[in-house]
Amino acid sequence: MSSSITLPTWLVVVVAILAIVAAINHFFLPGVRWFLRRRVNKVISDVNDRLRLKLPTFQLTKRRVLIDRLTYDPEVMKAVAIAADERGVPREGVMAEVLTYAREIVPAFNAFFYFRIGYRLARWFLRSIYHVRLGFAHEGALAAVPPDTSVVFFINHRSNMDYLLVTYLASGSAALSYGAGEWARVWPFRAMLRMAGAYILRRDTSDPLYRIVLQRYVQMATEAGVPHAIFGEGKLSRNGLVNSPKLGLLGYICKVFDPDGPLDIMLVPVATNFDRIVEERTLVTNVDTDFRGRGALFILGSSSKFVLQYVWGKLTGREKGFGVACANFGEPLSLRAWSRDNGAAFCELDKPSFHDAVAKLASELTDRVIDVMPITAVPLVSMTLLDAKVSPTLTELKCRSLQKAREFGALGAHIAMQEGEEEAAIDAAIAMLRGRQLILVNDRDVVSPVPEERNLLEYYANSIAQLRTKLLQG
Repeated sequence: MSSSITLPTWLVVVVAILAIVAAINHFFLPGVRWFLRRRVNKVISDVNDRLRLKLPTFQLTKRRVLIDRLTYDPEVMKAVAIAADERGVPREGVMAEVLTYAREIVPAFNAFFYFRIGYRLARWFLRSIYHVRLGFAHEGALAAVPPDTSVVFFINHRSNMDYLLVTYLASGSAALSYGAGEWARVWPFRAMLRMAGAYILRRDTSDPLYRIVLQRYVQMATEAGVPHAIFGEGKLSRNGLVNSPKLGLLGYICKVFDPDGPLDIMLVPVATNFDRIVEERTLVTNVDTDFRGRGALFILGSSSKFVLQYVWGKLTGREKGFGVACANFGEPLSLRAWSRDNGAAFCELDKPSFHDAVAKLASELTDRVIDVMPITAVPLVSMTLLDAKVSPTLTELKCRSLQKAREFGALGAHIAMQEGEEEAAIDAAIAMLRGRQLILVNDRDVVSPVPEERNLLEYYANSIAQLRTKLLQG
């Protein structure tokens, strides 16, 4: 009974490893899960106490459950049957394709990451580059949203920083879900954005099956009360203007909307503007340039290059920051009230009438975005310089910019400069343009655009050009 058994060393090692794995699996991991679940539940409880729009159950549902729900949605299953017949392939093959789309689209929202990590990272990153300002928020925006209401933020698209800016400024009201383009499919952006509630989408795809899957996800999330943020233009503006809206995501939202149903949708126009756009060169240098199709190496390379250049500029004292980043939240539009006023019960319209109704709605929302466009100092100085028939002196440029700001303000525009500090803001904008060598100042203090950079000045001036036109006409 006391005899010993000799085992080979490799077997002892294997047994020890299996014992450690079993201990981790049965004792350590359950404790870690309990601890993390407790932290997440505390975050959810805390944020629901302060958010105007509570976290909906849909947003807190496990991702694999949402994937299954989307994959086996009746509309999706109907599209699978049609696709299988058209292609002459088994339904299983088409279902595998749908499952791939669903896994690609459905986010993995994590309240702890969103509010404890993502929000702080966004705040730190934005504040390290910009002076962030909430210029204007209409008193009706989210002030008293009825319980059976889904909120959709309709935003112009100036920069990829729009994601961070609007998320940061709206963090006291809602946890926003965005549709992110192809650049967001690149590691590590993909994982981070999914945990922040973003759904990854393919743009300009002609696959009707993919469009059905995306459409049903957007509709399911909207009906469940998930606060959405959509970019009306669908892509970054390459001319500085608020361009004609794309109807895709807005159309998906409207397609199943019944003004006589229990759910209303509140559309909130949001206008963003910046003194300097991170992607300006990519957007302006070549009108055919875009981030789509450029690949992971281009996106990672350009992002890393920007960060390194900015950090080096800060360390050497040459980089003074990117000026002001501002967002204004306009007057909300009730889709139920709009539908009744315009006789557009979307769910009952035929295809041409539906398209016309969505186009009309998108046009009105775009007008509301332009109405609340923030006027920051660099676009104001750029417009003033380009408007001058004769090159002004530094003093004249400063005085005319201040006068233009007062004229905008008198017409009801929202000036993204603190009251009493307009002169300092104009001085800082002129210094920024000089430092970036976008304008020249000769020995007589006469200012002129650098010829090769004129298109960049026009890009910034265009951001407030439509607002000026509307104000002068109105």
